[in-house]
Amino acid sequence: MASNKAPSRMILGNKRRMLLIEFLQRKNGSAELRDVVEYIAEREGNTDRKHRKSVYVSLMQTHLPKLEREGIVTFSRGRITLLKVPDNVTLYMEVVQKNDISWSVFYAGLSVIFALMALWLGNVLLLFAAVTYLVVSAIQHRRTYLIARPRERKNPEKSEDNV
Repeated sequence: MASNKAPSRMILGNKRRMLLIEFLQRKNGSAELRDVVEYIAEREGNTDRKHRKSVYVSLMQTHLPKLEREGIVTFSRGRITLLKVPDNVTLYMEVVQKNDISWSVFYAGLSVIFALMALWLGNVLLLFAAVTYLVVSAIQHRRTYLIARPRERKNPEKSEDNV
């Protein structure tokens, strides 16, 4: 029997497709293309007109057709509707409530505790493992942070242009 993991990995292997699915989930499965473009541009840290146009074009030419072929979304008259969430989506998207800590932060904390234990016990192997886990959790945390949280806008008072 074939595994469903490969199609999810291909679908969610792109940051914009992950953000699109995340936004649709937050909006109860349906949203206007204009709102999706603004959300993705904001999450990528650049909301100027040129970048939003780039997001729009990539969604229209690449991401929406791919997701429609896979039966994940439908797109009609400027509205995107989520039909199903890809299998194993939680492996690729870490959704954390406002006051919760992410898994990457949790593991970073454990790594620090183990590093301190390793120093106290004088165990170099445990110290190496703790530092390795700390580095991996820091990389994952940064990746998650860049995807899930918008960067500060260069000029927040600037009015938003239409796509």
